Amino acid sequence: MQLGPYTLPNALFVAPMAGVTDRPFRKLCKRLGAGYAVSEMVTSRPDLQDSLKTSRRADHRGEPAPIAVQIAGTDAQMMADAARYNIDRGAQIIDINMGCPAKKVCNKWAGSALMQDEALALAIVEAVVAACAPQGVPVTLKMRTGWCASVQNAPTIALAAEAAGVQMLTVHGRTREQGYSGRAEHDTVAQIKSRVRIPVVANGDIDSPEKAAAVLRQTGADALMIGRAAQGRPWIFREIAHHLTTGGHLPPPDLGEVKGWLLEHLAEHHELYGEFTGVRSARKHLGWYARSLPVPAAEAEAFRRRVNALTTADAQVHCVGEALDAWAAGLALDGRPLPAPEEEPLWRLAA
Repeated sequence: MQLGPYTLPNALFVAPMAGVTDRPFRKLCKRLGAGYAVSEMVTSRPDLQDSLKTSRRADHRGEPAPIAVQIAGTDAQMMADAARYNIDRGAQIIDINMGCPAKKVCNKWAGSALMQDEALALAIVEAVVAACAPQGVPVTLKMRTGWCASVQNAPTIALAAEAAGVQMLTVHGRTREQGYSGRAEHDTVAQIKSRVRIPVVANGDIDSPEKAAAVLRQTGADALMIGRAAQGRPWIFREIAHHLTTGGHLPPPDLGEVKGWLLEHLAEHHELYGEFTGVRSARKHLGWYARSLPVPAAEAEAFRRRVNALTTADAQVHCVGEALDAWAAGLALDGRPLPAPEEEPLWRLAA
């Protein structure tokens, strides 16, 4: 797939998720089969650009190109300035956030709230494209189907964005009103794909190789973006890539492989955030990993409680290694034989 001057290795993308898709997670997803990843949302407010949170989100050291940065805001000139600021710091693609449903974002009329004001949304798109064009940087747009069920204006915004110079559109198949509830619908994606000439990416509820294939058939989309299904299961990208290419299924990764990936992720996470913040912010990732592995739910919960009580990086690394070694040997954390899971875990069903 071609995006501006960049040839992407495949059409499986990592969604930008606040507090999740930082540099360590993006790198691991790319290593495990994702062809493209977009950074966490970066504010366009100049007074926050030097904050520790923003500097971490804008850290791309060692990340394979292309580097895509998502910016959010409500002022056209400020968004244009933010695009230039991030390009100066390594961004090779700029993505405009018009899809975030979070109240703290929408209350400031950013994210998906922009879909309520089409004139402002278009002004922002035009300003960002104008700022990026002289430097040869493609601009992309991520949005929802609309603000609510009665205002589903994504097709209108898509046509306007294409005319303004946006080079790729990503559509999450929910309105802002839905948040992440209910089911994503992809008919709107199919409608947009039939109307525009630029690449269209489908996003929402793509959680297995079979679902990925079904969404591609339904929408004719050029690519798929995967978010929550990759939390704790970054190998989903190679599973989907294999299925789309061969129609078959990869065997699930063994726990030795998972241990290596998890410890690699943890080391980079601690390095980026420092010990105090890194240990605490890694806990959610470790909980997600445990829930995706072939251990009983009670065992995953015991692991989560144990990890959440730890306060040093060394203790966290030791706990993870010890747990994966025990599970690989068929033992629970307390040393007893590990009972068989009551259900086949998601990673096996989708692998």
